[in-house]
Amino acid sequence: MTFMKHHPLITFFVLAYALSWWPWLLYTVHLFPFPLLATGPALAALLMTEIIGGWAGTKALLLRLVQWRARPRWYAVVLLLPVVIWGAAVMLNVLLGAPAPAVAQLVGWPSLALGFLRYLVNPLQGPLGEEPGWRGFALPRLTDRFGVSLASIILGLVWACWHLPQFFIPEADTYQQSFFVYVLQVTALSVAMAWLYARTNGSLLLVMLLHAAVNNAKDIVPSALLGATNTFGVSASLVAWLTVALLWICAGYFLVTMRRQAEQQ
Repeated sequence: MTFMKHHPLITFFVLAYALSWWPWLLYTVHLFPFPLLATGPALAALLMTEIIGGWAGTKALLLRLVQWRARPRWYAVVLLLPVVIWGAAVMLNVLLGAPAPAVAQLVGWPSLALGFLRYLVNPLQGPLGEEPGWRGFALPRLTDRFGVSLASIILGLVWACWHLPQFFIPEADTYQQSFFVYVLQVTALSVAMAWLYARTNGSLLLVMLLHAAVNNAKDIVPSALLGATNTFGVSASLVAWLTVALLWICAGYFLVTMRRQAEQQ
């Protein structure tokens, strides 16, 4: 218990991975239906917050999940940024010679809304099971130690590596895709989420909305490379690389603005 209080970040990361990865071995021998439990980071955050700050700290963390007061422009950023980035990647891909998406691939607004809500409210789908941990517990403590810009990159690397089991299961859309490209994408997204978190006074609700919107956008615009066989290689579809480039253009802007804001404080 003393170690946990004196080293909260290390303990949190170990717990987040352990609570999420334990089904992996059981999955490989067909004793569990999932290789990764998305609720691990949230459970680790609640446990560590209770140990460190008691009920008062836990209550404060939970209240940030419903912290909705923010300027309308931040809701617009949350809902539009992923669509703009992934949509721009598709358009650039077409301009560079790829065939345009078939009409059958286009998703209507009802399906788009249902997919978004599924990701938002289902703790096994991502935002609700992850964000209380990554942005709710880890980001503020990493920021205190390294500053928000470097903290967002460090957290992005940890967050990306946490998804590694998904690259070894045939049912996943990431199966044998380039993990290197994925890390680049997720780290850039981590920067964007840190920027949003700082701009909305630590609202986990806005961060969860952005996480859900990103998950929904990547489903609508798949970027898997057909026939991929090397998880730790760099081969990826052109759409995937274009998405990386666009995400890092945005991330570069966010890093500069966060650094300037930190210097002014």
